[in-house]
Amino acid sequence: QVQLVESGGGLVQAGGSLRLSCGASGRTIRSYAMGWFRQAPGKEREFVAAVRWNGHTYYADSVKGRFTISGDNAKNTVYLEMNSLKPEDTAVYYCAAASSESASGWGAPNAYDYWGQGTQVTVSS
Repeated sequence: QVQLVESGGGLVQAGGSLRLSCGASGRTIRSYAMGWFRQAPGKEREFVAAVRWNGHTYYADSVKGRFTISGDNAKNTVYLEMNSLKPEDTAVYYCAAASSESASGWGAPNAYDYWGQGTQVTVSS
């Protein structure tokens, strides 16, 4: 069984920074991409960023220029550097891994096979 575990969430003031980490444990998987999604109370889970292991990265428009995704393919580890945080970035952030190519792109939750439990990010104004 594969487990993804996120860390690095917390409370930060608007304009501040946080770095989220996500690692895989358990059965070794070959992932094609890893990504971050977030879900605020009363809202749908939304795409934040993804990295495909050929080097391509993808971002939601709302975080472009502020967030940076990076990772280590061999370790199935992914990071999300979040700068210039805003109160609207407050959400539970989820890490995800995809074990196959996605015909629909990396922004859809159904492209991913494995999910973490989430880590809370709260940005105060």
